[in-house]
Amino acid sequence: MRRSSFSKIVAVSVLLALSACATAPSHINNVCAVFDQNDGWFDNWQSAAERTEQKYGIPVPVLMATVRKESGFKSNARPPRTKLLGFIPWTHISSAAGYSQALDGTWSQYQMETGSWAARRSRFADAIDFVGWYHSKTVDTFGVARNDTYNLYLAYYLGWSAYGRGNRGDAGVQSYARATDQMARDYATQLRQCGS
Repeated sequence: MRRSSFSKIVAVSVLLALSACATAPSHINNVCAVFDQNDGWFDNWQSAAERTEQKYGIPVPVLMATVRKESGFKSNARPPRTKLLGFIPWTHISSAAGYSQALDGTWSQYQMETGSWAARRSRFADAIDFVGWYHSKTVDTFGVARNDTYNLYLAYYLGWSAYGRGNRGDAGVQSYARATDQMARDYATQLRQCGS
């Protein structure tokens, strides 16, 4: 009888630990709450974002707004699947994955250029570093300001090739970029009040 109770306690403890690791923050529109909810398991999100800002010069609110819009801070985010015969789940519509929703090819380029061979899209510190790297290359290539969330996000969403050809997306994409810009502005205001 005791062994059965002990097994149940262990099983419940393991499930709770795994669910804590796998869940996204619940208050994703407040950057202070996002940082407060994720200060334990593997890495401190705020320090990872601050390290990325120091490394690439992209402000924390821009970085966090990009991740917020791409994945809602879900480590296992993936695009929807296509349907085989109209009802059988099949392949994903793109290779985007993780917090940053980086595509396979762009992620490989990031790993090669930074030497971050062990980086994973499902690890926040790696994903935020990827976003900083991507935005920094956009700044260097196209002359976009480091705090111009609107254009940084357009280049991120559309890809460098399309952005370089002058493609700025349709009205829906531009609306999404404006919403990301507003999120970065909100995050900047919130960051000034964190801990007060």
